[in-house]
Amino acid sequence: MTIAYHRAPAAQLDPVLLYRLLELRVAVFVVEQRAAYDDLDGRDVEPGAELLWAEEDGVVLGTARVLHDRDPEAMRIGRVATAVAGRSRGVASALMRLGVERCQEVAPRLPILLDAQEHLAGWYARFGFVVDGEQYLEDGIPHVPMRLDPAGLSAPAGLRPARSA
Repeated sequence: MTIAYHRAPAAQLDPVLLYRLLELRVAVFVVEQRAAYDDLDGRDVEPGAELLWAEEDGVVLGTARVLHDRDPEAMRIGRVATAVAGRSRGVASALMRLGVERCQEVAPRLPILLDAQEHLAGWYARFGFVVDGEQYLEDGIPHVPMRLDPAGLSAPAGLRPARSA
């Protein structure tokens, strides 16, 4: 049982796979975290947007999204979600490393932004992100904006995973 990591624009995904990725996001953010919000925000289908996911034996274990923001000009990683079966197995960390790597490939001179649930800010810091603003509430959950500048992308050894399927 090997975990395979993939990325593709939403339009190129098999509809059943896309459904499974969105289902995982709803299961984690809406059901588990009780945050009733509009996950289908239109950004998954923007030009250049890509979904990343981890899969084992046809089961989706985790997902994330990479986008190009225009204002401010930056790359963005978001919608990082891990299924219960994928937790404590390095799935989210691998997806983050892949997301950072993809942002570097697409726009190496741009910062990478994300909006972290505040209790996960330390976890995101492991990838070089720093808090870049004041705490705010989103759907009743404290969040902080975080940023990784291009200068910080010369990350410690081990940040960039070997490419998988």
